[in-house]
Amino acid sequence: MSRSEMIILTDAVLITAIVQRGIADMVVQVAQEAGAQGATIFYAHGTGVRQKRLGLLGLTINAEKEVVYIVVPSDQADSIFERIFVTAKIDTPGMGILWMTPLEKMATHVPYEVAARFGLHVDSDR
Repeated sequence: MSRSEMIILTDAVLITAIVQRGIADMVVQVAQEAGAQGATIFYAHGTGVRQKRLGLLGLTINAEKEVVYIVVPSDQADSIFERIFVTAKIDTPGMGILWMTPLEKMATHVPYEVAARFGLHVDSDR
């Protein structure tokens, strides 16, 4: 495959998880066990309505967050999403937020042999 050939993938979803510091590695591990190929992790500082204390419980919420991006095929997205939700304890107040975004198209290196095996279109005009 020459540098000018581009393989466009259209059946993919971006899963984004914003979790407490120290949880991202566990999120990535669970996602990979469920079929994800990899992830991007970066660090952020969160603020919001419940800064520092959470309601009547008086729980302290760490403002340091980890953001995880995982691109997965659409047919695996729901399964991976659910596993991340459970693992990161997103149903617990202050633990984070999780969402999926359909991707219109994406491109990355796909070896020609793999593209041919899956019948992916190779655009050699670019």
